[in-house]
Amino acid sequence: MSQKATKTWCLRLVPVLIFFVSFVTYYCSYTILQSSSKFVNSSKSLCGGWLTQKKWESLNFNISRQTQLFLKLEDFFWRDHVSKQTLPYGIKDSELLLLKVLAVTANDQMPAKLENHECRTCVVIGNGFVIKNSSLGSIINKYDVVIRLNAAPVRGYEEDVGNKTTMRFFYPESASHNPGVDNEPGTLMVLVPFKQQDLRWLKEILYNEKRVRKGFWKPPPQIWLGDVSKIRVLDPHFLHQTAEKLLQIPLHPKGKQNPVHPTTGILAVFVALNYCDVVHIAGFGYPNSKNPQQPIHYYGYETMKSMRNSYHDLKHEAEALRRLEDSGAILYLHPHL
Repeated sequence: MSQKATKTWCLRLVPVLIFFVSFVTYYCSYTILQSSSKFVNSSKSLCGGWLTQKKWESLNFNISRQTQLFLKLEDFFWRDHVSKQTLPYGIKDSELLLLKVLAVTANDQMPAKLENHECRTCVVIGNGFVIKNSSLGSIINKYDVVIRLNAAPVRGYEEDVGNKTTMRFFYPESASHNPGVDNEPGTLMVLVPFKQQDLRWLKEILYNEKRVRKGFWKPPPQIWLGDVSKIRVLDPHFLHQTAEKLLQIPLHPKGKQNPVHPTTGILAVFVALNYCDVVHIAGFGYPNSKNPQQPIHYYGYETMKSMRNSYHDLKHEAEALRRLEDSGAILYLHPHL
């Protein structure tokens, strides 16, 4: 073939190559857009008929949905907001501590992108052994709001529990020294104050004051590396309503009866029911195994023995979760007893 003929043949191939490259580029772009569209809409699809059927109105929880979750300075010191209950169910006698804490922490609520959602999907991740080897991680990451509890680890367990965290509920004894290890940079660290010492601990951290170690059943971190701008204080209203409305336990037991308080887990479920339109849960439920060495968490080696003498009624909470499940208020992401 002559050089001229070869050149002509090559020129004829140019339009074909251009078409091929254009087609491949278009196809790849279309595929990426479609896949991202499916991901964006994945949380919306969880809403199903909740919005159109107004299912919330038919559930009759005997609760009023409150979507302002955290204490704000202006609500308690610029307005008339008198609390008749002391901690953990109110702020009576803790106003001065709260004033100092709220003065230096952010008073924002949830991120604006969540506030503007027409339908919010939430998943509350319990710390139970039942979530181990569940491979739920990729599903959990698709929810609008992922709530985690105490110092439950994420790193090394992503396949089962995911790695997205919107809020982490904690109290001083359950605080992690460095929250950045198992949380995303934008994670809200939500303090659940059970007693005055909890607020005092946070105040001492924020103002770098001398730490007072008395009053805790377990030594809390003396140095805390959390982002101050991400700290929030949960309104005690939610613990009060969890105890009174959901669990129906006496707030002030008579005689020598030990007080019973809700666990952080059942509290987080109640908060999710207030804030979200769809609430799913995973990792709830303690093992029924008669083996005393059976671990109760998906991490670590604690057994049911560690739950003795606690201020929680686990059986009663399990029954409350069952009622919520039967009513359609919550859905488990895995089989459970």
